[in-house]
Amino acid sequence: MRTTEIARVQEYLRKAFNNNRIAVPPPMKADAPVEVYIGDEFVGVLHRDEDEGEVSYTFMMTILDMDLPPLPEL
Repeated sequence: MRTTEIARVQEYLRKAFNNNRIAVPPPMKADAPVEVYIGDEFVGVLHRDEDEGEVSYTFMMTILDMDLPPLPEL
């Protein structure tokens, strides 16, 4: 993914989630995944897809069970 695309997606995510702490730094290697952070915390990866000339981006966020609040007691 090009640096200009990464910057555009970062701006979109910041506006969509109303959070200027979202950061999408360019990867160190060209073939490495593009990682998404909120502050210093890794929250997911970004993928680019091109099909029949149309470009789309997928943000995949993993939520660990241990990060969820406890279940309410019944």
